[in-house]
Amino acid sequence: MGTKGMDQISEKKRGKNKLKSKKKAEDVVDDIAMDDKSDTKHGKNKLKSKKQEAEEHEEQLKRLKETQAEFFEYMKEHDEDLLKFDAAEFEDDADVEAETDLEDNEKQDVDVAKKVNEQKTITAAMVDSWCKLIKEDAKLGAVRSILRAYRTACHYGDDTGDDPSAKFSVMSSSVFNKIMIFVLSEMDGILRKLLRLPATGGMKDTIMELTNTRPWKNYNHLVKSYLGNSLHVLNQMTDQGMISFTLRRLKHSSVFLSAFPSLLRKYIKVALHFWGTGSSSISVVSLLFLRDLCIRLGTDCVDDCIKGMYKAYVLNCQFVNAVKLQHISFLGNCFIELLGTDISASYQHAFVFIRQLAMILREALNTKTKEAFRKVYQWKFIHCLELWTGAVCSYSSQSELRPVAYPLAQIISGVARLVPTARYIPLRLRCVSMLNRIAASTGTFIPVSMLLMDMLDMKELNRPPTGGVGKGVDLRTLLKVSKPAVKTRAFQEACVYSVVEELVEHLTQWSYSVAFFELSSIPTLRLRSFYKSTKAERFRKEMKQLISQIEANSEFVNKKRACVGFQPNEPAAASFLEDEKKAGESPLSQYAMIIRQRAKQRNESLVESDVIVGEDSAVFGKNAPSSDEEEDEADRNEKGAAAFSSSWLPGSDSKEKEAEEEEEKKKPKKRKRKSQAEKKQVEEGAGEDDVVEDFVFSSDEEDDLFDIEGDKDEEDDVDDDAADEIAEPETKKTSKKTKGTYKTWHKNYKKTKNKKKARVA
Repeated sequence: MGTKGMDQISEKKRGKNKLKSKKKAEDVVDDIAMDDKSDTKHGKNKLKSKKQEAEEHEEQLKRLKETQAEFFEYMKEHDEDLLKFDAAEFEDDADVEAETDLEDNEKQDVDVAKKVNEQKTITAAMVDSWCKLIKEDAKLGAVRSILRAYRTACHYGDDTGDDPSAKFSVMSSSVFNKIMIFVLSEMDGILRKLLRLPATGGMKDTIMELTNTRPWKNYNHLVKSYLGNSLHVLNQMTDQGMISFTLRRLKHSSVFLSAFPSLLRKYIKVALHFWGTGSSSISVVSLLFLRDLCIRLGTDCVDDCIKGMYKAYVLNCQFVNAVKLQHISFLGNCFIELLGTDISASYQHAFVFIRQLAMILREALNTKTKEAFRKVYQWKFIHCLELWTGAVCSYSSQSELRPVAYPLAQIISGVARLVPTARYIPLRLRCVSMLNRIAASTGTFIPVSMLLMDMLDMKELNRPPTGGVGKGVDLRTLLKVSKPAVKTRAFQEACVYSVVEELVEHLTQWSYSVAFFELSSIPTLRLRSFYKSTKAERFRKEMKQLISQIEANSEFVNKKRACVGFQPNEPAAASFLEDEKKAGESPLSQYAMIIRQRAKQRNESLVESDVIVGEDSAVFGKNAPSSDEEEDEADRNEKGAAAFSSSWLPGSDSKEKEAEEEEEKKKPKKRKRKSQAEKKQVEEGAGEDDVVEDFVFSSDEEDDLFDIEGDKDEEDDVDDDAADEIAEPETKKTSKKTKGTYKTWHKNYKKTKNKKKARVA
């Protein structure tokens, strides 16, 4: 073949080898690329630095020499620089690139965050523009925007309120105040226009019919957003002005709650909480809100409100003093006002609750145990009786509640006679007062004079006091008097004067009756018996004056009835002395005015501090403001600006409250240690200055609340004053003994002295 042929064959072989080597090189590069791809896939789970990648590449080149020797030689001949790779040189560049990448990413994140915050920040200019568009052009988009901002304002500071998908999230206190004032003042009117409703008012039936219309389907989410966010911010508010203004404005939108039963229950719960625990102003606003709900939404709402208010009233009646008594009376009048919204539903609740009181009294009469008596002789039970007494008296003209008067009077009479001892005279006087009120409002005769005369026959009021003068006793704030206080002169005076006042009230009610002479004869005889038995001149004078007034009134009635021709059981007897009754001409009516003035002065002298809710705030009946009363726009804006004028934001004080609670949790431990040390000091120095309190609610006092066997343990149950009186004779005996020892010592001393003189002589 020749040398040329051999050269051609060798060149072809070399070309084939080159092609094979290229293919191998491409395969190896693909393998490396696949390795790189796999590395990137694994890098998603575990990030690798560039230094690590360089080291791995260097190891791959070393493995190439061992596994692919021919290809390694080919690469060494044609491109030796690719094989010269050092990972150490690549380290610095990797760190620099990593640092630059981090800096670039941080800058990008900061820029994105700034843009997001700029988009989510609510400014005063934005709020003003929305308000202007709503007032002038009635733009629906502006309404949606202001409600989104309102939601952000109500949820500001919530732990779960930082929603990244929310359109707005940042605001200041001034912007918060502006949003709250506008939405609470204007949103009710805006929603009514969208739903094509009247500007004010509305009933449940109207909303139920509206739910089937197209406007409600389009805009009901706006109503729910407004009511739901308002409820959320009400739970966060602490300022009384904000709470009052918010409830006052939400009252106009209360009719919409009929379409959202779950929100309705929550609103009733919040309003009941504010009514039972808030101040007088918040209690009034909460009552008006609940009353408006009952009027507009009907029986279902009335049932929940009556049950909730009754429970809140009972919780406020645990303990009573002169200051809290007026506030409890105020809450009771609020409850009675709510009963008037639906008398038929109120009768059902009154029947159930009065029946519960009757069952408690029946258990006490049957078992006669201390636990059963304690359930009756407590403030909660007595105030419940007074509450339903006020309800019967307020709606005595209504045929629905009038039948409740008889069982209620029977329960009150049974409570008064349950424990007939002098220590429970304050409780019996309260029962007599309730019976007098029921008799006056219903026009029925209730024989309360026997309850009063039985108190005058008790030995503690007939005998001279053995406990000294004592402190002034306010019988209105007591159910039971301590045993030492029963023996004091102050207690006797308070009881006798109170009996006279209640008896005068009872007889004055029937001072124009045809049968006054007959119904007053027995009380007159018993008053004369007390006049003869008592030795206190002040009581004799009081009884003499009362007897003379009763006799004068009997003569006044007998003169008038001597000229009539009808019988006492005829209908004409009801109109007897009707004109004289309106003019108040009877002697007992004029005497009752003097007695009432005296009782008022005595009660005022016992009260040392002003009442929380004021003198006239307990009267809450016919003069209550109407639920349909509208406010002017100027007055509304002024009240809103006055309420929302602080730097308060929802959730802003949550962290501070948590810190304060943690501090308070730590403080009691130190206080307990101090109190224990103080107790030791008191025990060491006890007996120097003993202080006796007239009115103490302690566990020891409650253990012997019901001594039904006539106070047999009177000698054992004594206070510090009685203990001091018992201790006095012992000190006198010891002083006599010391005098005797001194005389004997003095005689012996004289004898020894005389003996010494004789010796000296």
